[in-house]
Amino acid sequence: MRNIEVFKRHLREKRAVKIISGIDNYNLDSVRDVTKAAQLGLASAVDVAANEEVIKVAKQNTKLPVFVSSVEPFKLAKAVQWGADAIEIGNFDALYKKGLEFGADDVYEIALETLTLTPNGVFTCVTVPGNIPVEEQIELAKKLELLGIDMIQTEGSKAGAIQKAKSAQEFLNLAKVTISNTMEIARHVGIPVMTASGVNADTAPLAFAAGASAVGVGSAVNKQTTQIAMIAAVRKVVGAIAYRDAFRREIYETNQHLLMR
Repeated sequence: MRNIEVFKRHLREKRAVKIISGIDNYNLDSVRDVTKAAQLGLASAVDVAANEEVIKVAKQNTKLPVFVSSVEPFKLAKAVQWGADAIEIGNFDALYKKGLEFGADDVYEIALETLTLTPNGVFTCVTVPGNIPVEEQIELAKKLELLGIDMIQTEGSKAGAIQKAKSAQEFLNLAKVTISNTMEIARHVGIPVMTASGVNADTAPLAFAAGASAVGVGSAVNKQTTQIAMIAAVRKVVGAIAYRDAFRREIYETNQHLLMR
């Protein structure tokens, strides 16, 4: 498993950044560019589609752990055989565009079947649908934790909305639902929670403040038109989190100094 332990450490330190190529992105050039950007931008992991060639390209272009996303248990099991370092049930945004919907029972059944098909010890993340009531999200998250899932991912934005957002205010409006879902779920489970949908450099620190251990960043990176712009977008997110940590350390050191006076 390539650096999955490092990813887990980033989770414990509440600073993990996963860059999402797309559950339906089979363009090998795009996958290569996003994966390189994740590597050079100092992210914690990259997330790609459940396709043998896509996984091969991703692993050739990064030493980061490669997550593979799908809603089909058999494909996730095959992804492990093809070299996936972690698997994820979700990212649903691209599937919503096709008119697909997922309820709590659907996701739980997919998770249960996936665990029966994959070897023990494979890091597994499950996206809790943002379109179901928050009470159902919490109950689903609790059931997934009991099932042995390693991480929960939240969502909240409507399909296609992220691509249309341009201003900081628009991104904040998109992210507020997934961040509020993160806050609710993180209060009720003991496993890490990752915030995704509408996350960029402006909203990532808010997700961590709400209880996230990680953020999943997709459109803010893969909508960029050049490799340099993609790398810059990743580093901006990572930098925003590093600035938050530096600020927290400064506050702690100041408080310690005041206590010693």
